[in-house]
Amino acid sequence: MGKGCLAVTKYFLFLFNLIFFLSGVVIMGFGLWLLLDNQSFIVVLNNSTAVKVACYTLIGVGAFSMLMGFVGCVGAIYEIRCLLGLYFTCLLLILIAQIAAGALIYFQQDVLNEEMSKIVSKVLGNYPGNNSTTEQAWDFIQKNMECCGWSGRSDWYGNMVVDNSSKLLFPCSCQNISLATGNFSDSGFCEAQTPDWPVYDVGCSTSVESWLLTNIWVILGICLGVAFIELLGMTFSICLCRNIHAEDYTKVPKY
Repeated sequence: MGKGCLAVTKYFLFLFNLIFFLSGVVIMGFGLWLLLDNQSFIVVLNNSTAVKVACYTLIGVGAFSMLMGFVGCVGAIYEIRCLLGLYFTCLLLILIAQIAAGALIYFQQDVLNEEMSKIVSKVLGNYPGNNSTTEQAWDFIQKNMECCGWSGRSDWYGNMVVDNSSKLLFPCSCQNISLATGNFSDSGFCEAQTPDWPVYDVGCSTSVESWLLTNIWVILGICLGVAFIELLGMTFSICLCRNIHAEDYTKVPKY
């Protein structure tokens, strides 16, 4: 490899790892926000081990990405073989872990759906309608995906506000526009005129599954794009590592 190509590879790898480092900062910041924000999912689901594990996983992945980005930047700019080799090994392990995670998600769909159903049931049961961050997220999903609850409208029957109210209340974000009358609201609770709520019959699990099937090629494209970027980083790091010439000690003058 010529000196020009070597220089281009080195600075391209440096830029690549700088972006990798900044991505790690964003991921770690998001995990910390979920964990520490008083209005985040972790507060509503304070007994959910899965959500806590997800938050700590995000923090760990972000911190690891920052460390990898730093190692890659230093190894590329100072042409340190051991750091480039370590960087290549870490990228290879990440790629293997992503493939394993994808296979696990594919073969454990029923388990994941059951766990998600438990988490959503807890969210809906404690939904007070005060427009918190968690509630805004769930209202957005129900309104835009035209669904109600996770499995169906029955998921809302255990809500403390609905159970304790003397009125016929239902979640406003669930209401079927073609059936509802009067003013529309995107959050909180609305009063029904009859015991039969004017809401969507479809559960959000069905809507999410339908959305995933509709956008499967986009999702696969993103996954393949990430894998390609990782393979590109591995290729540049191993090429740079192999073409860094060690000091020729045979030319050192002898005394």
